[in-house]
Amino acid sequence: MNIILFTSRRGQVWSFEVSPVRFVLQLVAGFGLMLILALYAGTRLGQQETDFRSDWQDTIRGQQSRLAEVRRNAQTDLDALALRLGQMQAQMLRLNALGERLVIQGNLDKDEFDFDAEPAVGGPGSSIASESVAYPDFMTMLDELAAGLDDREQKLSVLESLLMSRSLSERVMPSGRPVEDGWLSSKYGKRNDPFTGKQEFHKGLDFAGKKGSEVIVVGDGVVTWAGNRSGYGNLVEVSHGNGYVTRYGHNQKPLVKVGDTVRKGQQIALMGSTGRSTGPHVHFEVLRDGKTVNPASYLGD
Repeated sequence: MNIILFTSRRGQVWSFEVSPVRFVLQLVAGFGLMLILALYAGTRLGQQETDFRSDWQDTIRGQQSRLAEVRRNAQTDLDALALRLGQMQAQMLRLNALGERLVIQGNLDKDEFDFDAEPAVGGPGSSIASESVAYPDFMTMLDELAAGLDDREQKLSVLESLLMSRSLSERVMPSGRPVEDGWLSSKYGKRNDPFTGKQEFHKGLDFAGKKGSEVIVVGDGVVTWAGNRSGYGNLVEVSHGNGYVTRYGHNQKPLVKVGDTVRKGQQIALMGSTGRSTGPHVHFEVLRDGKTVNPASYLGD
């Protein structure tokens, strides 16, 4: 097969002789090369896509791992906050209970100091845009609140101890009258003896009243005598601690026994006229460190 090419440039003519078999072989070879190149290019593209997919999957797995770690850390922080909050709530309950006891001990107005009610607060709104509390600021506020609660609990505990001590001192200190009804019939000090007419020293106060009326103790204490004693008739003696002792004589009948713990205002005997007595009354003595003192100083208003 001859191929003749004509050109207008300088009237040149090219002539090529091509063998049909050779031409077919060259054509097949060209197609084969193109096919090989196409397959190679496809393989390269496929490898690149595979590499890209693998890198993308590794990136996703890494992000998933970091996300799981963040979730674990967040859950740990949340558990710690929940535990801290529970501790603070328990501490607040203790403070409320302590505050209620202090209100009772201090004789305060329960309506004014109501620990079950929210504190009254208020004020005009701010024109500045509000912002959410940042996590570090929140933790700082939480720490400050916990420290404040610890400080208040300690101070309130000390105050409770002082109030209890004061209350105990007030209750054990003899004060008040040994009778609810009756009148003062004989004072402390020198007087004419009702039986001999001679002057003698009267060691207590006499409160006359109706036979069988109540005789009450003037302070918390422990009964150290409950029975007959010469001159006193049926006597009740109470030790209040700190060197104080009170005596209640001439009773019709003691209502307590030795070793009993008595509270201020409790009935301990029935008024009578036993022993060296001219009529129903109670002989009331106050002793301090073993010596009698004027009970009038302990009667109060």
